[in-house]
Amino acid sequence: MAEKQSLSEVHQSVTTGQRKGWRRILAFLGPAYLVSVGYMDPGNWATDIAGGSKFGYQLIWVLLMSNLIALLLQSLSARLGIVRGLDLAQASRNTYPKWVNIPLFMLAQTAIIACDLAEIIGMAIGLNLLFGLPLIWGISITIFDTVLLLFLLNKGMRKMEAFIVSMVFIVGISFLAEMFIVQPSIVEIAKGFEPSMLGGEALYIAIGIIGATVMPHNLYLHSSLVQTRKFDRDRKGIKEALKFNFIDTAVALNLAFLVNAAILILAAAAFFKNGFHEVAEIQDAHELLTNIFGSVAPALFAIALIAAGQSSTVTGTLAGQIVMEGHLNLRIQPWLRRLITRLLAIVPAFFTILYFGDDALGGLLILSQVVLSLQLGFAIIPLIHLNSDKKEMKEFTIKTWVKVLAWLSAAVIVALNIKLVVEEISGWMAESNAWYIYVLVLPIAILVALLLAYIFIYPLLHKKQRIGNVPHGDALAIGVVEKINYEKIGITVDFSEHDRKTIRHALIQGGKDAHYYLIHVVETAAARYHGKTAMDHETQSDIDNLKKYQENLAELGYHATPQVGFGGTAKAIAEISKSNGLELLVMGAHGHKGLKDLIFGTTVDAVRHKVEIPVLIVR
Repeated sequence: MAEKQSLSEVHQSVTTGQRKGWRRILAFLGPAYLVSVGYMDPGNWATDIAGGSKFGYQLIWVLLMSNLIALLLQSLSARLGIVRGLDLAQASRNTYPKWVNIPLFMLAQTAIIACDLAEIIGMAIGLNLLFGLPLIWGISITIFDTVLLLFLLNKGMRKMEAFIVSMVFIVGISFLAEMFIVQPSIVEIAKGFEPSMLGGEALYIAIGIIGATVMPHNLYLHSSLVQTRKFDRDRKGIKEALKFNFIDTAVALNLAFLVNAAILILAAAAFFKNGFHEVAEIQDAHELLTNIFGSVAPALFAIALIAAGQSSTVTGTLAGQIVMEGHLNLRIQPWLRRLITRLLAIVPAFFTILYFGDDALGGLLILSQVVLSLQLGFAIIPLIHLNSDKKEMKEFTIKTWVKVLAWLSAAVIVALNIKLVVEEISGWMAESNAWYIYVLVLPIAILVALLLAYIFIYPLLHKKQRIGNVPHGDALAIGVVEKINYEKIGITVDFSEHDRKTIRHALIQGGKDAHYYLIHVVETAAARYHGKTAMDHETQSDIDNLKKYQENLAELGYHATPQVGFGGTAKAIAEISKSNGLELLVMGAHGHKGLKDLIFGTTVDAVRHKVEIPVLIVR
């Protein structure tokens, strides 16, 4: 009873078995780099810039702590994917009751939209800073990166990873160059790694840094991406895959930490040291860089912002696909789900600019991080439960000390995120005290908190229970196979070269004992309006052609009756089938592809949904 493969388009598409030595290690490297871009998105930029400009190097240790927590959780995510061959969403669906997976999907999807919102804003700001493009136009342009994703998916996993790594490389090089320009103090940076007591605004920004660093969709993503590597699924193969993927995760996340630390150090050296302590907006940072250091540093800053936004967009889409397929067992085309996610994220960005102006985007960016923080516990808690399950993980169950560290990390993150959400809601209540806060915001917050408690408690109480989850059901016994003799067979014809093949396949099904109904639908404007009373030239011509087919079949010893329908093709075919009591319908596929299907529609699909008899499609 096999589970549907996670990201089936690229599942086990990267072979590792034939490589030796360092080449074998390199074959496993890649998934964590795709994940690491989520740790460098515009949401991180906003919190790092605010932290550096307000408190100098004081919060570097918070960045390091959040990076270590992220390393622990991402390694657990990779472990789940490698050992069980399931991503986090699939494993959650197997563990929790069916009804729980619907809100889990909705929360995860909301987080992905919030993350996508941050990428949109980051891209728009980057384009505005580099080319002076208005933010509203920058946001509009981001719709078209759907095409980029489709292109990368078709090129395969290695090409996509190469694109992401190149984007990360551009971000890293940009900030490395900026470090040489601003020349920060090494001694003061070292002091920033010493933990210090935080209070007031420093605590608030620290919570923001942690919330922006450990991102929920990355946990879903990593558990799926590790399955793109093909390796021996014996004890030795799994242990080796775990080791190499930990190396991959450690290197990639430490690079992400260096980039985040570079942003904070840049803000501290450029703004805090020069007395600019209130730089919380990305645009402000760019403008001040121009004033202090000339044109090179701000140009590199904008280029890095565009690269970070573009790479995060690709990984966010993959995460959305994983979440939908895993929690709901629902699969749609990647380009379509990308477009839906992007449009859902663009609407609030458009609304904010049109009604509140360009300056409000910074606030929207922070709000997106609050939404992300809300969902984090719903990914972390199932992840730790699933890795602690001895029945499923067997000898690869996490050790007690790892479990303790993981639960401590989860407790810290959830507590800090709850504090952040409580502070935000309290702030809204103090500012406006509007009715919707009590009618909508508070009840939703309470329901979300209750769901969080439920997903923590449920696996503890139902350790032995596993909800079976076979995507396509169980195989059934076929039994005795008897020949079906069709007596009434419908054949759709359109007087094209495909008719010969369609009619032949129909005749094979029924032989000379069956009665055939030759069906053609007249779709002219007159036929749609007048129906059966329409006797225009096309209708007359089509009736004559049907009679020719009838006579031709009679000569060959087959019995056929012409049937003319009018108006909507699918509806007319269904009505003829029902009124004549047809037992089988044979249709020729029109052969449209891509754009033509979108324009002309698919008659076969429409008919299939309207009739209850078997439909044979002939190409």
